[in-house]
Amino acid sequence: MRRREFLQVLAAATASGLALHDRRVLANADGDAFYAIPPFGNCSLLHYTDSHAQLLPVWFREPDVNLGVGEGQGQPPHLVGEKFLHYFGIAPGSREAHALSCVDFVNAARIYGRVGGYAELATLVKRVRANRPGALLLDGGDTWQGSATALWTKGADMVDAQLALGVDVMTGHWEFTYGMARVQELVNGPLKGRIEFVAQNIATAEFGDPVFPPYVLRSVNGVAVAVIGQAFPYTPVANPRHFVADWTFGLQEAHLQQTVNAARAAGAVVVVLLSHNGMDVDLKLAGRITGLDVILGGHTHDGVPRPITVKNRAGKTLVTNAGSNAKFLGVLDFEVRDGKVRDAKYRLLPVFANLLTPDPMMKKVIEGHRRPYTKALQEVLAVTDGLLYRRGNFNGSFDQVILDALRAVKGAEIALSPGFRWGTSLLPGEAITMERLLDQTAITYPATTVNEFTGARIKAILEDVCDNLFNPDPYYQQGGDMVRVGGLSYACEPMAAMGKRISDLRLEGKPLDAARKYKVAGWASVAEHVEGPPVWEVVAQYLRAHKTLPPPVLNLPILRGVDDNPGLGRSCG
Repeated sequence: MRRREFLQVLAAATASGLALHDRRVLANADGDAFYAIPPFGNCSLLHYTDSHAQLLPVWFREPDVNLGVGEGQGQPPHLVGEKFLHYFGIAPGSREAHALSCVDFVNAARIYGRVGGYAELATLVKRVRANRPGALLLDGGDTWQGSATALWTKGADMVDAQLALGVDVMTGHWEFTYGMARVQELVNGPLKGRIEFVAQNIATAEFGDPVFPPYVLRSVNGVAVAVIGQAFPYTPVANPRHFVADWTFGLQEAHLQQTVNAARAAGAVVVVLLSHNGMDVDLKLAGRITGLDVILGGHTHDGVPRPITVKNRAGKTLVTNAGSNAKFLGVLDFEVRDGKVRDAKYRLLPVFANLLTPDPMMKKVIEGHRRPYTKALQEVLAVTDGLLYRRGNFNGSFDQVILDALRAVKGAEIALSPGFRWGTSLLPGEAITMERLLDQTAITYPATTVNEFTGARIKAILEDVCDNLFNPDPYYQQGGDMVRVGGLSYACEPMAAMGKRISDLRLEGKPLDAARKYKVAGWASVAEHVEGPPVWEVVAQYLRAHKTLPPPVLNLPILRGVDDNPGLGRSCG
C-alpha cells in the first residue's frame, strides 16, 4: 500500500471501531515492506507452478494430513499445521502462517484475504524483476487446467495469461489432457518464439524421438543458464493413456543425466531442472543425478519456504516446491563468479491479493476471456454453511459433497472420487457457484459412471491407490492423494506392506462381503469411450435441490500406526 491508501485504511478502521493494532488493519498495512526483497547475486530465477488455471484471487486451505513414509516421514514436505510452522520458524497467526498452513484457516482467511490472482502475480513479478535484470520466469506446469474458462477455451485463456505474465520456460502435466494435437497447436502457435515448452522425458512411441526440446540455454547477465524440462512422468497412468497415445513418458534418469552433461558441455554454468515430478521424487532424484544446481519442483502442491539441500556423489542440489493456485512466487538468486555458483538465496513469496494492486494489462486479458461466460460462471447453486476445501491425503469437505451427490443422484451404495489435489476453497456462508463447482471438476474426461464391483474388487482398488500414495519408494508414487470414498468405512495403515494397508471395510456397519457385488458410482475414468453425464451436472443437480448445504460429515478412514506422525494435523480450521 502507498501512504495515502494506508492512511485511508487507518481512518476506516478507526471509524468502524477497530483498534489500530487489530490484525485486520495490520494485514493490509505494509505491502511494500513485505515484498521488498533486496537483490542478491547476478543470476535470478522466478518460479511458480500448479496454478490450475486460477486467474482470480481465491481461498486455498493447505492440508491437515500429508503423511510421509519411509525416509520422508517427519521431513518436509510431510509436515502440517503447527508442526510445519515450528519446523520452519514461522510465527503462528502471521501472514506467512496463513499462507503456508491450515492453522485457524477460516479466521485467518477473513483477516488476510484471498491469495493468488494472475493480475496480482503480474504486479509482483514486475516488482521483483525491476531490481533483477534478466531474471527468467519459469512455469512448472498444471497451468492450462483447473477452471471453467480453461476447459471451455481449451487452455487459450491461460496461454494468453502466461504471455502477459512474461513466462520464459514451462513444462507440463495436466496440459496433456487436452490431447496431443491441442498441446502441439498451442506450443507451435501462440507459444512459439515466446515461451519454450521443455520436457526431456517425452519421446515418440514409434521411434523414440524427442517431442519437445529437452532443455533451453539462456543468458542471464552473461551467466549461461540451462533449464531442463521434466514433465510429469506418470501422465499415461494418472490420466487417460489415449490422450497421449503416440508419446512415452517416465522418469528417464539416464537420459536426464545425459541432458545435464550435454547442457554443461554446451557452456551452462547454472543448470536447473524445471520439474513436475512431485517433491518426494525430486528429493530422491537429486541424490542420484549429478550436475544440477537446483530442482524447481511442482505437482504435489507443497509450499516449502526453504530449499532442501541434497548431497550426491559430485556435489549438492537444492530442491524446492512452490505450492499451487498462483499462491506463491519463488525467487532464487545465485551469485556466480569465475564460472561457478558461489552462493544462493531463496524466498517463497505468498501472493496476497490485498497487498498487490492488480496489473492493468493482465486484468484486461482476464476480463476478456471471462466476459462471454459471466452468466454461467455466476449461477448460484447453493450456499454452504461450512468450510469447503480439497487438499490432503484423505477426503476433504468438497470431496465429500461430490461423493454425497454421486450416491444420491446415481442411487449408488458407494461412491469413489479421484484424489485430485487441485480445487479452491469456500468459507462458511459463501455461495457455491457453478464456477466454484468447476474448480473441483473441470476436466476433459468428466463422465460419471455406475458399476457393480465385488467387495474384493473394491478392496483391491483402495489398496492399489494407497500404494501409489504411501509406497516408501517415491519412484512408485504414481498418482495424487487417496481415492475419496463415500458410504463405505474402512481402516488404513499407511506404513503397512503393499496389499495390507486397507482393512475393516464396512457398509452401513456390516463387513463388506468379498464375493457380493455392490453398486458403485464414480467419475473421471481413464478408460476410453466412457459415457455418462459430466460430474458437474450431477453435483449441480444435488446442490440445487439443497439450496443451503450443512457442513459435510467427512467419511475419513480409521488411521493406524501414524499417531506420532507430524504429517497428521490436529489444529486446522
